[in-house]
Amino acid sequence: MPYSAINLTVSACISTTPRIRETAMRPLYPALFAIVLLLRPCAAQSGNLGLQDGFLSFDTPTFSVQLVKDSQTLYSLKTKGNASGFDFIPADVMSQRQSNGNYHLGDLTFRARIAGSSSWTSGDTSTQRRIVTPVTPLNATGSTLAAANLSPTLPSGSLLNVTRRWVLANGDLELLFDITNSQKQAVEIGALGAPLEFNNIFTGRTAAETNELCSLFDPYIGQDAGYVQVTPLLGTLPPLLVLPVGKSPLEGWRFLPEDTSTSLAYQSQTFEGLYEWQFHTLAYAQNEWKNVAPWNAPSSATLHPGETRTYGLRFVLAPSIRGIEDTLQAAKRPVAVGIPGYIIASDQSAKLFLSFSSAVKSLSASPAGTLSWTKNSDAKSSGYVGYTITGHTWGRSRLTITYADGTVQTVHYYVTKPAVQVVADLGSFLTTESWFDDPSDPFDRSPSVISYDREVNAVVKDDPRAWIPGLSDEAGAGSWLAASMKQFAQPSAAEVAKIEQFINETLWGSIQNFDGSVKKSVYFYQPDLVPSYDYPSSIYWGNWWSWNQAASYATDRAYDYVHVVAAYWSLYRVARNYPDLVKTHTWGWYLNQAVMTVASMTNGRVGYADDGLMEETVIRYLLDDLKREGLTTNATLVESRMRERENVWAGERYPFGSEMAWDSTGQEGVYAWATYFNDTTTAVNALNSILAYQPTVPHWGYNGNARRYWDNVYGGKLQRIERQIHHYGSGLNAIPLISQFRADPTDYYLLRVGFGGLSGPLSNIDQGGFAAASFHSFADTLKWDGYSGDYGPNFVGHALEMGTYIIDHPDFGWQAFGGNVVATSPTVRVRTLDSLRRRVFIAPIGAWLSLDAGAFSEVDYDPTKKAVTLSMIPAAPGVSSAAPAPAARLVVANTASNDLGVLKPTQNLTQDAGAWVIPFKNGVVTVTLAL
Repeated sequence: MPYSAINLTVSACISTTPRIRETAMRPLYPALFAIVLLLRPCAAQSGNLGLQDGFLSFDTPTFSVQLVKDSQTLYSLKTKGNASGFDFIPADVMSQRQSNGNYHLGDLTFRARIAGSSSWTSGDTSTQRRIVTPVTPLNATGSTLAAANLSPTLPSGSLLNVTRRWVLANGDLELLFDITNSQKQAVEIGALGAPLEFNNIFTGRTAAETNELCSLFDPYIGQDAGYVQVTPLLGTLPPLLVLPVGKSPLEGWRFLPEDTSTSLAYQSQTFEGLYEWQFHTLAYAQNEWKNVAPWNAPSSATLHPGETRTYGLRFVLAPSIRGIEDTLQAAKRPVAVGIPGYIIASDQSAKLFLSFSSAVKSLSASPAGTLSWTKNSDAKSSGYVGYTITGHTWGRSRLTITYADGTVQTVHYYVTKPAVQVVADLGSFLTTESWFDDPSDPFDRSPSVISYDREVNAVVKDDPRAWIPGLSDEAGAGSWLAASMKQFAQPSAAEVAKIEQFINETLWGSIQNFDGSVKKSVYFYQPDLVPSYDYPSSIYWGNWWSWNQAASYATDRAYDYVHVVAAYWSLYRVARNYPDLVKTHTWGWYLNQAVMTVASMTNGRVGYADDGLMEETVIRYLLDDLKREGLTTNATLVESRMRERENVWAGERYPFGSEMAWDSTGQEGVYAWATYFNDTTTAVNALNSILAYQPTVPHWGYNGNARRYWDNVYGGKLQRIERQIHHYGSGLNAIPLISQFRADPTDYYLLRVGFGGLSGPLSNIDQGGFAAASFHSFADTLKWDGYSGDYGPNFVGHALEMGTYIIDHPDFGWQAFGGNVVATSPTVRVRTLDSLRRRVFIAPIGAWLSLDAGAFSEVDYDPTKKAVTLSMIPAAPGVSSAAPAPAARLVVANTASNDLGVLKPTQNLTQDAGAWVIPFKNGVVTVTLAL
């Protein structure tokens, strides 16, 4: 089914309100889901929740609260003290969520058994909803706002008696569950969860309504230190923090299944779905999760006859997203700050700073030996204690901190090889294992770097989604895009030769037509046109995405053009700075091809060209290079086309439209051109939007992980709607954050989130060099997807902005994101250890140092003189395939508004296209820069 038909189907049921720049949505799910959309009713559900019987209303110092009277579940939670009166709960669509099986805040799920028995019995207050029994006066006086016994809405014969209380404690709203063993024998609780319902429902909303009414929520799955942050999509409203009360650990995070055929389209592109805070998880670990290593060690609790244990959640408002950690500290919760984050290379010393009222008693790692640590004295504030963390074993590691008062905190790390080796592995894998060379291929895909399936260790030659084996779209171009950008980041002679072959024989003339237009796929399903091709009979070819030749050869999707621009630009950079590596074309040819592709994309005949496009920051790099080369005509062309697009965005409050109903892809491009054309308002809107969906938490999977949840349907092997971990949103949305940090180098929050996002793409790369599209976050899976899919854009973000960022933090002193600080007196000396060794940012003076060729090995900064000494070598060390640069080519800029000017070499050096050319002597060179 074509895009337009699906769009009409969805719109006819979901909304009659026009969307803002959100036309021609992709279908939101496979064909089965599209059929369901045709059949589902649009009317409100018949209710079991009790909305018709009214509500209980209360005021706390922070919130206006409404509970459904019959169920005593949360109906509305509005903030007080700000004009918006923002509601974290989807009260406006609750009439469509009032059936059995719809989860609400205040519900409870559990699995229990008589101690010593083997089978678990389940309880779920949402399954067969009945009016609960009030057990206290229903008024707002005193500490108890409302309370009820939940027995009526639990299965008969339940092993547990549950009383739920809504309480005001020290001015904060709390939700408490008193769990009592009502049996004459001990009862083991193997699973206990509190479903969380917040307004992440975009279905039927305009862009303005979605951004102004909705939130996204993410967990820190950190045991007693765990919490959930609920951030309104505007990025400027106060976020809600859900904190544990007493011993109520966030041990697990479970997706809640609901009926997907209802009017709000649960578990779809417009309604991701809901999750529950799990206090205990053993019963799941023994069953659904038995083949998975969970985030935390699974636990259970045993209650003796008549014994009661209370679990609970507290609702606290933070003043801003940047103020979340201060709010946690004020609430006397443990806080952990990791530098550079929680994805760490084995040759780098990471830092971890802990703040809590109770002293650290012990630390331990799981699996044993995967991490080691020593205490350090870096912290400048008595509120923090610092540790230096070293990773020893590739993959996931869990650091458990036990405090003197018994509080347990877990911090989740991912350990990689040395970062330069990770990138080398990626390039090698893509140009060998993913290399497709079959001259008889009827789709003109040979030679190319094609999609790969790690689960069967073979290239993907056939898939019903035509673009995946068709070398276009993000999920088909991803592999050759990553391979091309890898040459910009770390060129290799053998790999460059293959990329040149791919560009000359397949990209130019097959993927891209000679008029500059770019096909949506070169693969198609039309057996009569390729009678000799053996389409697998095991594949169902009747879905909309099994395009025929005409659909595949369409050239109307702007996103596809940017990938082509990136490939040309990468080879331009190689040809310009490593001229001996290229054999087929001159650097001028690659540059002209990139410009021609931009011109074709913006000629008025290509769809989505006025949207922000994935990885289009590369076009801004292209424009900068055109100016550096003095190619004024081409620079004027590119600049004028980008200005036309930015003029559109400047007139919109939410210029982040895409082919989806809501997206996290447009912000990168909008920010790039808004800053270029000095449109501060639009740039700030883009930044705030990103901060709402890209958090920082002490967990490698969620730190810097931008919100993506539908792309597995289009690019993954395991196709389902789920919160993805380090999909390409991480690397791409990190670009504006880290760029803005360079403009405002005291906003360390931007650095932490941005660097976390830039680091994400390294975790996708396995020990053999295969890069997965994303990691599956559902607790029953927790693994990397089998397909390479749309990994490429993720690596683009990494390659464009990764570097070593040196800061003097007010709480932690001199630190390096991407390197090791080896001395702080009399000068600050840093060993660069990032994956590129091409960039250094010295925050106190706003100095952005970039190498077009060569590699940094060490940086020495004199804070008194504001002088910098750089040590450089021809190629990243320890990687035999890395091509040596004939000379270092250094570009120096000041990106901050500090009136300090730009550093300049103290030696006599020549400049070429804006780069200082520095010859190597015996394989090394040192240069000093001063103001």
